[in-house]
Amino acid sequence: MPGNPDFDLASLYDAHAGPVFAFALNLTRSEADARDVLQEVFVRLAKQADALEKIRDWRGFLLRLAHNQIVDLSRRRDTRNRREEAFQTDALELFAPSGDPDEAAFRNELAHALAELPGDQRAVVHLKLWEGLTFEQIAETLDIPANTAASRYRYGLDKLRTRLRPLYEEIR
Repeated sequence: MPGNPDFDLASLYDAHAGPVFAFALNLTRSEADARDVLQEVFVRLAKQADALEKIRDWRGFLLRLAHNQIVDLSRRRDTRNRREEAFQTDALELFAPSGDPDEAAFRNELAHALAELPGDQRAVVHLKLWEGLTFEQIAETLDIPANTAASRYRYGLDKLRTRLRPLYEEIR
């Protein structure tokens, strides 16, 4: 880079990639995330080469970039996880409204009970009950063994029965 004789991306990578990766691995606890952080640090460095003329402590600078990437990664994950959790626990209007108050109450509770199921069980229950798929078709759709699909269905139904039994007994 003109103006900074210390800037040679390949040499910087060779000299600092190991410590930056170790730092990222220590903070993320994930080799894949640490590799992503390392890559992003050096991609950003390459893109900002002209603005790096005054850097004297490259290791400190790279570790700071890595830390910022880790914080950003963590924030994105937290945001995504909150959205996913909210979506998974929100009971959607899955059923048509009913004029019968007992049926409407049951439909509402069923929607809430379905939302409480783990996603893998909810997917199998939906595909079996609403789409009418066989366990073999479900297995192919979800790329899981047929026995796994059957087990998830059984566990899901057991949870739905347990959750809905008191309401069923009350309105019956």
